[in-house]
Amino acid sequence: MTVGIGMIGSGFMGLTYSEAISKHVRGAKLVGVAGGKRAGELAGEYGVWAAPSIEALLARDDIQAVVLATPDQDRRDLTVAAAAAGKHVLAEKPMAPTIADCDVMIAACEKAGVNLAVVKTERYRKLTKRCKQIIDEGGIGPVRMLRTVSAFPITLSRELFASRPWMSDPAGGGLFMGMATHNTDFLRWLTGANAVKVFAQVTTFSDLPSTAQSVMAQIVFDNGVMAHMWITTELPPPSIPSSEVRFQIVGRDAMLDLENFEFLDLGKGDKWERIETPERFDYLKEPKSPIRLYPHIGVVQEFVDSILEKRAPKVGGAEGRAAVEICEACLISARTGQAVDLPLRAAK
Repeated sequence: MTVGIGMIGSGFMGLTYSEAISKHVRGAKLVGVAGGKRAGELAGEYGVWAAPSIEALLARDDIQAVVLATPDQDRRDLTVAAAAAGKHVLAEKPMAPTIADCDVMIAACEKAGVNLAVVKTERYRKLTKRCKQIIDEGGIGPVRMLRTVSAFPITLSRELFASRPWMSDPAGGGLFMGMATHNTDFLRWLTGANAVKVFAQVTTFSDLPSTAQSVMAQIVFDNGVMAHMWITTELPPPSIPSSEVRFQIVGRDAMLDLENFEFLDLGKGDKWERIETPERFDYLKEPKSPIRLYPHIGVVQEFVDSILEKRAPKVGGAEGRAAVEICEACLISARTGQAVDLPLRAAK
């Protein structure tokens, strides 16, 4: 069997997943594209059907699954519609702007008996998989503390808001959720634990059109691990070196330091050793580079395999929700000035 996939969304990530499905993912076929002003152009590039509407795409019998490469504020309603049409769903991150939206998505897919998977590329990079392997094999001893930083210059943020106006929509999660749900999921994955308390400060120092451009949070996990998360898109040039997606993990016996696109180092005894150096690529100029696509291919392949094997996806709605929950707790903590206990109860 081949899983027919419909692409909903035709921007940069729509291109990303169309390329992955068409040329790299086994057991899948891109059937059609809908949504966004570039849908016709993207469909033409891959020689597939340019759907006149999302409703028409969902009505196709030869489409068994959809990829939601859309703004996060649209994903709840799209997931509900896709599930009602009997389609499996792969949602980009963040899964949705709130856990209330996540709960609606999970319930809709459970009721329809379809899979709901969430994009978590941090789990599929060669470098991060090596990091996880070292931890799981006891290479640094039990994890005690973590620090994660995603810090960007304000010049890049201005470009993003100009080219992607939906990011400033207060109904969505903005740049904060878009970045931080990577970090929060990775913290959960590395520790194998759930967050139980969050205290955060949230602000915007600049004139960027969002209220959460700089966030510092302290996160407590149920196994006693301590974590600190710093997310900002307001650094002055030249920014901070090696800070795009940085993680530092302190174990009982050793430490790991990694930047997604630059290095994985092991600190043990009296020295640091470079364990991995990933292949480099230009993110914007080489969108179809197999190096860039590698984790995205892994995400879609696991989704397709879960459908073919008639099992739940490894990174499903519960995982996507948990990442959003920590981010939402940051916003609540900043608003109330209090530490927030997890799990959160979704607002009705």
